[in-house]
Amino acid sequence: MGWALGLRDGKLRSGTESFAARRNEGPGQRWLKFQAWLGQQYTSAGELQAIYYELVMAHGTKDNPNTLAAHVYGGFEAFLQAFADRNRIRLIGVAVGTIKKSATGKGNAKKEQVIAAMRARGHRVIDDNHGDALALLGYARQREA
Repeated sequence: MGWALGLRDGKLRSGTESFAARRNEGPGQRWLKFQAWLGQQYTSAGELQAIYYELVMAHGTKDNPNTLAAHVYGGFEAFLQAFADRNRIRLIGVAVGTIKKSATGKGNAKKEQVIAAMRARGHRVIDDNHGDALALLGYARQREA
């Protein structure tokens, strides 16, 4: 999962995280790890004004839906909603096409185009998830300005 945190001084922290359970762990470990990570980010930031997240409306294609991805996404979204409500933080879902258009000018841009756009803005992009998170942060900063 890609993430990016914009700080008040204009700096940012970003990266990718995996919350998957290890072989000897129960399936609930994914959610416990995500909760702990959210808490750590919140504590280290000192304050969160808003949380912007990628609002995914479909997983896979019409002919080949990805049910597992939909379930996992729903779990992450539920824990994110609860975290935001518990801490009274605004939560804003942003459609994938909106993020891509903000980053590249095209709402149907390919992963490589988003990565290239983020690199052109001076970011060291780890992978497509990280590129998406950086693009989303750019969108959020424009909205919050």
